Amino acid sequence: MDRTVIAYVIYLLVSIALTVWVARTLSRNGRIFLADVLHGDEKLADAVNHLLVVGFYLVNLGFVALYLSGGQDIEDARGIFEALSTKLGVVLLVLGAMHLGNVYVLNRIRRRGVMEREQVPPVGPQGFVTPAGEA
Repeated sequence: MDRTVIAYVIYLLVSIALTVWVARTLSRNGRIFLADVLHGDEKLADAVNHLLVVGFYLVNLGFVALYLSGGQDIEDARGIFEALSTKLGVVLLVLGAMHLGNVYVLNRIRRRGVMEREQVPPVGPQGFVTPAGEA
């Protein structure tokens, strides 16, 4: 079997496994965070969590597929390791950047919700003033 094909197969297996592992970890641990962001609405938190996981899979697996090609032929075992380290390193950086982006956006939403909950309601009316010209 061609060494380039071997490198592609290993790259795909490891990239897909990493993507699934990260998505499951984020889904399981992010649900609690989402429930807090959404003021305890469990059904909405589950729905948003599922949508985020689907989007995460689409973007990451699409990137993995696009990044599969784009290299020279691999001549030896050293070339396999070099190609895999480059490709997997980029995939890990993309996974990390997507995770940090999601956490940043959700934290901004959460902070806005906390600020709204902590605001003091406006003062109620203290009296009634009749409009000018009516008496």
